[in-house]
Amino acid sequence: MAGMRLTGLMSGMDTESIIQQLVESRKTKVDKTKKAQTKLNWKQDAWKGLNTKLQNLQKKFLANMRFSTDYAKKTTKVSNSSKISVITGENAVDGVQTLEVEKLAKTGYLTGAKLEGNSGELTALSKISDIKGAENVNGTINFASKDGKTSIDIEINGDTTISDVLTQLKSAGVNASFDAKQQRFYISSKESGEANDFTISGKDAAGAEALAALGLDTNNADASKKATKVDGQDAVIYLNDALYTSTNNTFEINGLTFTALDETNGEKVTVTTQNDTDGIYDMLKNFLKEYNSIINEMDKLYNADSSKGYEPLTNEEKEAMSESDIKEWEEKIKNSLLRRDDNLSTVSSALKSIMSSGIEVNGKTMYLSNFGINTLGYFEAPDNEKNAYHIDGDPDDGNTSGNPDKLKSMISSDPDTVISFFTQLSKNMYDKMSELSKSVDGYRTFGNFYDDKKMKSDYDDYTSKIAELEDKLAKYEDKWYAKFSAMETALAKMQQNASAVTSLLGG
Repeated sequence: MAGMRLTGLMSGMDTESIIQQLVESRKTKVDKTKKAQTKLNWKQDAWKGLNTKLQNLQKKFLANMRFSTDYAKKTTKVSNSSKISVITGENAVDGVQTLEVEKLAKTGYLTGAKLEGNSGELTALSKISDIKGAENVNGTINFASKDGKTSIDIEINGDTTISDVLTQLKSAGVNASFDAKQQRFYISSKESGEANDFTISGKDAAGAEALAALGLDTNNADASKKATKVDGQDAVIYLNDALYTSTNNTFEINGLTFTALDETNGEKVTVTTQNDTDGIYDMLKNFLKEYNSIINEMDKLYNADSSKGYEPLTNEEKEAMSESDIKEWEEKIKNSLLRRDDNLSTVSSALKSIMSSGIEVNGKTMYLSNFGINTLGYFEAPDNEKNAYHIDGDPDDGNTSGNPDKLKSMISSDPDTVISFFTQLSKNMYDKMSELSKSVDGYRTFGNFYDDKKMKSDYDDYTSKIAELEDKLAKYEDKWYAKFSAMETALAKMQQNASAVTSLLGG
């Protein structure tokens, strides 16, 4: 930062203004370089946005659509969706089947009888001797899983706590809790099915007394002290009259996942599996929507009006304009940055060429038009939308909604031809985009459709050049300040000498 400059004191000249005029031409060089860098930065941003959209088109759509498996979409309808639900897998076989649900899977569940404490309500920390009628209990109960994998004995005496019993039950692999509000034990299997069920019994007479004291005796003659047990059971269905069982209500059979929701009680539910016409149609429609959005944007950018005479504004220039005028000025420049851009033309032309080219399917050359997909007429399409494609019969397209829906019809009647055509089209475009976005030393990073490396290098060069020009400008300005300062010093000395002579002459 330059020191304080006091000029024009002796000469009376506006040296500040004079110096600014002298350095103006060099300052203009700095401003011009800064404006060029700003335009380059805006151009980078414009390409970054477009580049992201091109990458999405390639990765989100084409990468999958080039494989026939992406079109292997199936759908299954059931005649009574309140009884059964179906998820259709890729390997599901087309056809009509019948299904009956005989039993739903159940989880083994034991609800204990309500207990009563000797002195107030029981908690998990209460001892067994605190339970009314269990003061002298001393026996062993047995817990066993139906599959025979687990069997444990639980010793019960007066000092055993409710929490102790719960801990041992949980270690056996079941859910166990004591509800202090209801004063009951609750025990359940962790999974449904007959094999996952359990039994609880007394090892002997003393054990039977212990079981009854805990309210877990399902055979207690006293109904008020009898526990309720729901036995675990497997789900049972008949698909095409063939028997299937499952520990839960889900069955995976031949590419279909069935979930039993309710017993059909003799009703035969119809299950119909077929090609998902709507799914394939929507995939192709979404691809064309994405493609149209990108190609329209590229045409708009390439055909933009010239912004000749418009340059980025300096801070001084902005001060003399309103915010709306500044925005309008800058938008004019930004909208024209990719006008007649060579990279843009190369990518755009390549995509258009592939979309309009014929593809051989079963010995016949076919085009998008064979599937009811066309561009609008030259005079019908709006500016910069002349290369967008429209599907005949598309209810969302006001231009073609009234035409016969040829694409959906062909998906239903001849899916193999549709799949063969669009997989090859997608592969051609994917491969071409991969070629256009390959790495180029010094110019382009892999995966980008523009010369990002070259732009960054040019931007950095501008930064160095601006620093160099600003340094020269500062030195040039300091030189003139030094010269005018020397002049002012000389004038001051002359004035002092003149005053001395006048004094000697008695003036």
